[in-house]
Amino acid sequence: MKLLAVIGAGTMGRGIAETAATHGLDVLVIEVNAQQQSLAQAHIRKSVEKGIQRGKLQVASADEVLQRLHWTADLHEAHAAEFVIEAATENESVKTEILQKLDQICPPNIILATNTSSISITRLAAATKHPGRMVGMHFFNPVPIMAPVEIVRGMNTSDETLSATRHLAEQLGKQAFVVEDSPGFVVNRVVMPLINEAVFTLQEGVADAVTIDSLTRLGCNHPMGPLQLADLIGLDVCLSILRVLQRELGDTKFRPCPLLVKMVDAGLLGRKTGRGFYTY
Repeated sequence: MKLLAVIGAGTMGRGIAETAATHGLDVLVIEVNAQQQSLAQAHIRKSVEKGIQRGKLQVASADEVLQRLHWTADLHEAHAAEFVIEAATENESVKTEILQKLDQICPPNIILATNTSSISITRLAAATKHPGRMVGMHFFNPVPIMAPVEIVRGMNTSDETLSATRHLAEQLGKQAFVVEDSPGFVVNRVVMPLINEAVFTLQEGVADAVTIDSLTRLGCNHPMGPLQLADLIGLDVCLSILRVLQRELGDTKFRPCPLLVKMVDAGLLGRKTGRGFYTY
C-alpha cells in the first residue's frame, strides 16, 4: 500500500496514524482543526520517542516515522489514498456526513473503514452509494499498544472488502477478529455493563473508587479496574456507547448510571480532562 488516509487526529485518529507510520506506511492525516493537528503532531513525536527509548520501536529516530505523515485540512485529498479510515468523533450524524462526502470523493474501489466503537456499520453504509466497500475497523486505545482490532461486517460489506481490511490490520501489527454488526460489537457490549455497574456500586456507597478497582482488578485478574478503564476510555465515550446499547437493544440493563451522566455533564471526562473518578 502506498498511501493510507486517516480522517481525524483525535485520540484514536492520531494513534492509528502513528501505528501505520511506525509500520512503514505513508499516511495522509486529514484534520480540519489546526490546533488539534498541532496537538496530534506533538503527541505522536513524544510517543514515538518514548517507544524508541524503551526499545519498542526499531527505527533510527522519530523523524524517520514523522516524515511518513502528511497533514492536510482538505478532505478532497483523500481521493489519492488506497484505503481510508474515518476516525472522527463518535457521533452518527458526523460520521455519516463524512462518509457520504468520502463516497463521492474516493474511487469506488477504495475501501472506507470507520473506527466506530458502537454505531451500526450497516446503517452508516446504507447512507452511501457503495455500501459494499464500507466496513468497521474498531481499534482500541491506546492504538500503538493495544493488539486487537474488531473488523465489523455490515450487511452489505463485500468479502473483498473484509479480506483487504484484515490484511491491513495485519500490516499494522494487529490481531484481527471479524465480528458481525451488532450494537457495541463484542468488547464494548461486554465491558460497558461492567463499567456501568462499577459506577452504580460507587454511587450507592458500597465502596470507594480505589476499593472497587482494587477488588475487581485482583479478583478478576484484570490489568486495571473498571473505573480506571472508564477514565482511560473517556466517560463521555462510555456514556455514548451505553446509550447506543440501550437504544438499539432495548434492554434496561444498559441504562447509564445517573452518576456517570452527572460527571459527563460536569465535564469530568477522565484522563483527557485531568479528572474523572481519579485526578490526573
